[in-house]
Amino acid sequence: MANRRILVVEDEQTLRRIVADTLIRAGYEVIVAADGEEGLREAERHTPHLVIADIMMPRMDGIELVKTLSRRLRDTQFLFLSARSGADDVVEGFRAGGNDYIRKPFAMNELLVRVEALLSRTSDYDAVPTNIEIGRYSYNTSTWTLAYGDSLRRLSAREAAVLTALAMNRNKVVSTRSLLMDIWGDDSYYNLRSLNVFVSKLRGYLSDDKSIEIVAIRGVGYKIGVREEE
Repeated sequence: MANRRILVVEDEQTLRRIVADTLIRAGYEVIVAADGEEGLREAERHTPHLVIADIMMPRMDGIELVKTLSRRLRDTQFLFLSARSGADDVVEGFRAGGNDYIRKPFAMNELLVRVEALLSRTSDYDAVPTNIEIGRYSYNTSTWTLAYGDSLRRLSAREAAVLTALAMNRNKVVSTRSLLMDIWGDDSYYNLRSLNVFVSKLRGYLSDDKSIEIVAIRGVGYKIGVREEE
């Protein structure tokens, strides 16, 4: 985690310091900026893995900052902070290139979960191994097959895509939006319902091994884990 670099762009000094201190204590490398123009310079200088940006800032607002950076930093994730809560504001943020959005005021533990979810995204899909062990199951990412003992189940394309994303980030939260955008290409309500159905199916497919659990983090995403045997 120590090599994960986060840029915090927030014009409110107290909040900027609290967010930065929280992230540093969690083990991240943190750079701060007090407005959008300074944030742009710092991002180009340090190439952060994640940019946390307030929307309403002087000199350059967060929307314009993220719109500019998302064209230049392809592997960087963007998280908006804002007191604005209208649906149009959220949509505008995502269209600018944002990956997630958190409304003020917020709890620091919620921020940390969102940060972990964004940084857990796997961008190098060529590195996906052919076989992944999930508890007592063996999952073949090429043939989309899930083996347990002598039984073999072939997954659908989207079932396989969801399971691969979760399995490649075991014990880490994968954000709902990243799953929807990567697999469906759209984060609409109807696709969210489909995602929930696929996760429910995967829980059923993995149910013969009671140590496996797919946990829903409300409003954030999912993670898969395997409990150690007692």
